[in-house]
Amino acid sequence: MNVVIWARVSSREQKEGYSIDAQLRACRDRAIKNGWTVEREFVVAESAKRGAERVAFNEMFRWVKANAKREGIKAILSHKLDRVCRNMRDAVRLQELEDVCGVQLSFVDNQFGPGAAGALSFNVMAAVAQYYSDNLRSEVLKGMDEKVRQGWPTGLALFGYLNVADKNEPVQPHPEESKAVVRIFNLYATGQYTFKSLAQKLADEGFIYRPSTPRFCRSSLSHILNNRFYAGELHRNGNVHQGSTGF
Repeated sequence: MNVVIWARVSSREQKEGYSIDAQLRACRDRAIKNGWTVEREFVVAESAKRGAERVAFNEMFRWVKANAKREGIKAILSHKLDRVCRNMRDAVRLQELEDVCGVQLSFVDNQFGPGAAGALSFNVMAAVAQYYSDNLRSEVLKGMDEKVRQGWPTGLALFGYLNVADKNEPVQPHPEESKAVVRIFNLYATGQYTFKSLAQKLADEGFIYRPSTPRFCRSSLSHILNNRFYAGELHRNGNVHQGSTGF
């Protein structure tokens, strides 16, 4: 029997030591034990790129649907149900593969019997997987809201700041970039500079925007000067919070 392997791990799970390699090893061992041939492997680590899981899942779904008969694909092999299916929409699509192409789901850890009882078990576990995913998203958003309320921005630090591993002060001034930000505001406040002349002045004084783009340009200066974050404000969900960052 020919199968494809699907493996997925989130950035949070990677930090907890749950690796892609462990999933692939378990799936490959199961395939060897059962005498199955692995035609293709689909792997996604969510930290690689936002939305990577959805892109990879759609690619896997389309490939299996298009090649199931020609390649003799009979199953999608994954470590557990929640690796391949985290919402009811995906569960329906995977069931469509079985109905249309005869491609079943097979798992290393989860096994579902035939008939109505097996279908019920699958649907219940798919619903639980969706609940876990929805609850995790809710908790992440809650954490982001609280972080902003405490005065700290979420995501990557803006120019002039650094993300650091400090729970009490997770965003701190960059030793060099912060000087450039202060200089930009001081010079522009005089009213004597356009963006073009300000960029030239900064270049003359040796300030660098990015290693790959050393010179400040109109867009970078406009972004800095018009961003309320540099005035100590954090905007989230229509609310304004007092920032805790400063130079």
